[in-house]
Amino acid sequence: MTNLGDLEIFARVVSTGSMSAAGRTLGFSPAVISKRIKRLEDRLGTRLLQRTTRQISLTEAGQGFYDRVLGILTGIEEAEAYASGRSSQAQGVLRISAPTSFGRMHIAPHLTGFMKDHLDLKLHIVLTDDFTDIVADGFDMAVRIGELTDSSLVARKLAPVRRLLCASPDYIARNGAPTEIGDLARHFCLPAHNNDNWKLEGPEGSLVWHPEGPLVTNSSEIVRAAVIAGAGIALRSTWDIGPELRSGQLVQVLPQWEGSKNLTLSAVYPSRQFLPAKVRLFIDYLATLYGPVPYWEQ
Repeated sequence: MTNLGDLEIFARVVSTGSMSAAGRTLGFSPAVISKRIKRLEDRLGTRLLQRTTRQISLTEAGQGFYDRVLGILTGIEEAEAYASGRSSQAQGVLRISAPTSFGRMHIAPHLTGFMKDHLDLKLHIVLTDDFTDIVADGFDMAVRIGELTDSSLVARKLAPVRRLLCASPDYIARNGAPTEIGDLARHFCLPAHNNDNWKLEGPEGSLVWHPEGPLVTNSSEIVRAAVIAGAGIALRSTWDIGPELRSGQLVQVLPQWEGSKNLTLSAVYPSRQFLPAKVRLFIDYLATLYGPVPYWEQ
């Protein structure tokens, strides 16, 4: 088994950018640091670092190894904190995956308050509309919008997700408003994510509608901009278009029909007995911030 000290030395070399800097912080000479790194590479059978006279950089294998080593070292730090009674303090690096638009609109503006309360924590946030494998990709947690199907993850609901059919007043003035669900066949519909079907609930129960229109895109933000500009009818979440509905830039159509109520805003994390304080505290922060009636619904 690899010596834990070698992992710490490797991580410190990467974070400081040089063996001499890592040696100064750890109390070792550059020669000792170099020897320990070589021993680690020999044990693994692969080169982790590319060394030149001016800089040190990670190889592809080194990058993957470094991402996982950080998780190991952080876990040890948190275990020590838990055993010593410091488990209420968020420390280390918290790696989060979140949806692009939601992260920009409803996570980023609220980070300052959390960071002020946890000065020893560094946030690493990746915004993506893909459902990442948080374990394989090295994330501590993810914020997700959708129907949760991965039973290997623990999920905590942060807020309900309400989706409405909407259009701009200009579009309605030019094309008229649909009065029943079948009327959508005569309108320009703006599906998100490459013609995804709309799962709707209304007076006739649940149905799946295949929206047809002039725009196909994998970008939710393009659809948002298009519906505001009057290009058609879209199914959008209230967290996404709340200000436009309040200002009158968008109006709800077919109010008797809404998106499936099976969608939720959730925090997910790997199932394990010891939940790191940094994950628990951030999830608690989001749950308090949003809640059963989130601010975008008020």
